[in-house]
Amino acid sequence: MPVSDCELVDAWRQVLDLSGIAAGRTVTVLTSSDTNAQTMRTAILAAQARGAIVNRLDLLPVNGGVSLSRDPLAYVGTTPLTGNHAALALLKASDLVLDLMTLLFSAEQHEILAAGGRILLAVEPPEILLRMVPTAEDRDRVLAASKVLRAAREMHVTSAAGTDVRFTLGDYPILEEYGFCDRPGRWDHWPSGFLATWSNEGTASGTIVLDRGDILLPQKDYVRDPVTFTIEKGYVTDIQGGLEADLLKGYMESFNDPEVYAVSHVGWGLQERAHWSVLGLYDREATIGMDSRACAGNFLWSTGPNNEAGGTRDTACHIDIPMRNCTVSLDGRAVVRDGKLVKETGE
Repeated sequence: MPVSDCELVDAWRQVLDLSGIAAGRTVTVLTSSDTNAQTMRTAILAAQARGAIVNRLDLLPVNGGVSLSRDPLAYVGTTPLTGNHAALALLKASDLVLDLMTLLFSAEQHEILAAGGRILLAVEPPEILLRMVPTAEDRDRVLAASKVLRAAREMHVTSAAGTDVRFTLGDYPILEEYGFCDRPGRWDHWPSGFLATWSNEGTASGTIVLDRGDILLPQKDYVRDPVTFTIEKGYVTDIQGGLEADLLKGYMESFNDPEVYAVSHVGWGLQERAHWSVLGLYDREATIGMDSRACAGNFLWSTGPNNEAGGTRDTACHIDIPMRNCTVSLDGRAVVRDGKLVKETGE
């Protein structure tokens, strides 16, 4: 159901307040041809109401001829900022970049953040943004869970469907997503509410079994038949199952890059306002599936790049796989049990 401009302006004001945007700060709204017009319009109005100096930078789309999907995360790394030094200079000079285009996994995003800039990604439909407007309590919940993850040296994930996989931790940073950017050099995503990290290179090992109802992104499909992944020394070495397994293998093979099979980030969802069932209620081109990524108690793992964590893999193929009904344990201590958050750990 549509939302009013007034509601979305108020939501942006809350996000900007939590991000510390006040009069005299420079906010640049980054857009492209598929940016939601209402999201852009209300972001500009809210930033102006806060007394910020507001720019809009509109860039031409790229990757249309090489990506197999219109999803902005279906082909990552190369963006309209690639080689565009003038545009990059503007973004580096901004206090906050509102990314309504998607810079994820790009070298330019890292450069902006390294210069002390802040980037907030917001590309979901307005009604999803409104339902999951971030709060200070979201940040507290994510940071409390992050303390537990930061101290851990192994993540062990199991499920009744047959998942039994281990990830050695400690070499890579933690991605704390709570929906706003409250310090220099921070990237976040509205809507969100989850934790992730990257396993030490070559250590991920075991079996992951997708059960009915688990989700593949950017395919935006609910799995109908089990899909079994064999993981050895940090890479997916085999995928078995029915039609979904065959289609997934074909998709990954199309990139002609062995790094697409590497295990990328692993973590779990903490957002109670995210809903597993809504993916099928949206047109595939209207959403990138943040409900399933952030849904409280999920296990989210991915394949492909790790450059956003400081690694060297910049493959264009990135697949996120949120799963239900898993148990996630850190050094033997469950933080998620059978798809439900374990409250005593702070989540």
